[in-house]
Amino acid sequence: MLVSITEYLVKYYAGFHVFSYMKFRSIASVLTAFFLSICISPSMIVYLQKMSLGQIIRNDGPKSHFKKQGTPTMGGFIIVISIIISVLMWAYLSKYVWCVLFVIFSYSIIGFIDDYRKITLKTTKGLIARWKYFWQSVVALVVSFIIYRISKGTLTIDLIFVSCKSIIPQLMSLLSILISYFVIVGTSNAVNLTDGLDGLVIIPTIFVASGMGLLAWIKSNIYFATYFNIPYFCDASELVIVCAAIVGAGVGFLWFNTYPAQIFMGDIGSLALGGALGTIAVLLHEEFLLVIMGGMFVVETLSVILQVGSFQLFGKRIFRMAPIHHHYELKGWPETTVIVRFWIISFMFILISLVILEVR
Repeated sequence: MLVSITEYLVKYYAGFHVFSYMKFRSIASVLTAFFLSICISPSMIVYLQKMSLGQIIRNDGPKSHFKKQGTPTMGGFIIVISIIISVLMWAYLSKYVWCVLFVIFSYSIIGFIDDYRKITLKTTKGLIARWKYFWQSVVALVVSFIIYRISKGTLTIDLIFVSCKSIIPQLMSLLSILISYFVIVGTSNAVNLTDGLDGLVIIPTIFVASGMGLLAWIKSNIYFATYFNIPYFCDASELVIVCAAIVGAGVGFLWFNTYPAQIFMGDIGSLALGGALGTIAVLLHEEFLLVIMGGMFVVETLSVILQVGSFQLFGKRIFRMAPIHHHYELKGWPETTVIVRFWIISFMFILISLVILEVR
């Protein structure tokens, strides 16, 4: 929006050209989202406290969590609104950008309904699982079809291994849409599962958004794309602005979400952020690299799958509690220790993904 206005102002003063530079707009996007998040949060915390919109704690969870009962939740609204405003201000609104914004907005609504039901019904269940998954699926399928169409009828998925580089297939249209669907829904739910401790999920999200932003920047530059031997996408440049907004909003929210948290993001934030990361990965054709970058989310999700599968098949639990971050809490790790160590692991996954990008 703002960059479109400056196109007219350039006629009167050439200095306004700076607003069209991607580096400038990326930095501006980070700062705008950050300051919006920082400015909105205090008022939001006070409002949520007045409305008694506090977190409901699981009875079977770690005892240390009981003191968090009533902490304001649904703080993901702060992240979502900061991202959307920042992107609208600093990005050229291409089809790629609209796809991500649509997912963020739609998934935040699903998350809001889920959070609101938890609070009003005084339960940790929230929205019925099948309905939650149904609406996630509807949004993901719509976006996957749109992405398929704007990709001119084909989606190419870059495989991780170098040995596969020469035989990358052009996937059938249906398979392409299904893979995109699973990536978007899967990432959204994986981020949601990871959101269990103060600040635990936001730093890995910032790391992954930073990694995806770097990928978008490389792919939108024909020289860098040639050097790394990866496909060139001129439209990917605006996804850098989106990733920058996610980073800025996330850092601003972390100011109040770090231990001991003054506010939780709730499903309104985790579902939207996860859906956004999945959509960006699909648009960049980096679905498999997302699995490496978001390795922390994968580990958390696998711990739940293994726990449920083991209990249903053998009547035994693998972990003391799933997701796995609760397992380490019940083993006696302080919450801050679990959080920081998981942050470190997440950072290692980002480094591994960048090595894979270099050598593949």
